[in-house]
Amino acid sequence: MAEQKIFAGPRIRRIRNAKGLAQTAMAEGLGISPSYLNLIERNQRPLTVQLILKLSAAYGVEPEELHGGAGGSIAALREVFADPLLVGELPSEQELIEVAEAAPNASAAMVKLFRAYREQAERLSDLSEMLAREGRATSISSARLPMDEVRETFERRPNYFVSIEEEAEAFITLLQPGDDLYGALKEWLRKEYGIVVRVLPVATMPNWRRRYDRHSQRLFLSERLSPFDQLREIAMEAALMRMQVAIAAELKALKLGSDEARRLARFELARYAAHALMMPYQPFLTAAQRARWDVDVLRSRFGVSFEQAANRLTTLQKQGASGIPFFMLEVDNAGNRFRRAGAQGFPQARFGGACPKLPVHAVFAQPGQVLAEAVEMPDGARFLTIARTLEGPQGAFNERPRRTAILLGCDIGFRDEVVYASALPGGGEPTPVGPVCRLCERVGCLARAEPPVTRPLGLDEMTTGLSAFDFQ
Repeated sequence: MAEQKIFAGPRIRRIRNAKGLAQTAMAEGLGISPSYLNLIERNQRPLTVQLILKLSAAYGVEPEELHGGAGGSIAALREVFADPLLVGELPSEQELIEVAEAAPNASAAMVKLFRAYREQAERLSDLSEMLAREGRATSISSARLPMDEVRETFERRPNYFVSIEEEAEAFITLLQPGDDLYGALKEWLRKEYGIVVRVLPVATMPNWRRRYDRHSQRLFLSERLSPFDQLREIAMEAALMRMQVAIAAELKALKLGSDEARRLARFELARYAAHALMMPYQPFLTAAQRARWDVDVLRSRFGVSFEQAANRLTTLQKQGASGIPFFMLEVDNAGNRFRRAGAQGFPQARFGGACPKLPVHAVFAQPGQVLAEAVEMPDGARFLTIARTLEGPQGAFNERPRRTAILLGCDIGFRDEVVYASALPGGGEPTPVGPVCRLCERVGCLARAEPPVTRPLGLDEMTTGLSAFDFQ
């Protein structure tokens, strides 16, 4: 009778290791030489029926353990490599057998990972179909509003415009404003263009912040605006006249796709130019470093609002004279986003900014107070955040005031340079947050508002977790 030859070297090695035997000891128990056992374990010699019987008698090994136990793994691996993503890497049948035999745990892990990937692809496909049924855009190339294009463009790039900064420095040198930039700008507008600035009551300007009447050469400002915002409106108007070449050059470099988007971006660049006039780069950077980036100290020193000083902190990225790379976002109490910017672009991938546990949402319960907090992302990245509410234009008695909140953040590595680090609660232990609920996989989060798209929900009638959206 011909002997049935079986190659099962990795299984023999696992059995020997599980019993804590050296090759010499096992070879002696089987009545073979250690060198022959070594060849068997390396699949260079087959197992004979007689040797299988000796293994069963000496070590209690069931013959089934040595026969084709990897069949299921081979079939699963074959399924993995049939995926279109791996079609160019399709191994031979012998390679699949060798992988399944030599590393069964790694094979099982590979199959498990593949099945998770396939399930995730199916879930994303279902999500895309659901959004399509609801009439929501699901294609990257789908139409966007001009405001969306402008916001995304400014959020992706560093919040620093070198041409505007250079023009602002030259303009400040020309104005020589001293401690009265408001008066200096008004006088410059009158002398250069014959423009007179007037502040009008709410009844006369119920819907406008600023209005320039070219016929009468008058610039009207609403009395709803705070003195800081009135100064910014005048500075914007002056910048659009004096710095139009620099603003046009920066606008062209943004490569926006429509005239409306370019008009919106021009407004944002004028706003940037106004801040550069109100807070000249080098004096502001020096003051910020000395004040350890205390926004309240800076707002008092330069006669600006908290929002204006915080915004200016995100622009300090001049080569050879840069500040801490701050980023900021502004939201209302419903979570609507108004503005995001950063010294190196807004860190959307690393930070997100849509977690309900961020202090920018908590400050609405404490208007006017500054909350400092360290936060930690699921990947371990940590940030120092500062949040405070902002008051919008003043309303009448029967009007609800507009209130938003601003969050200023930086990498936690800068904490020793920032005054707010001393106010971190709990000894500076970070609050666990995520980028956005739909992409966050933190288990048992009390603040979770939506289930993650990356995990199937784990509904169990016998067990209920802390979150409203338990997942596997």
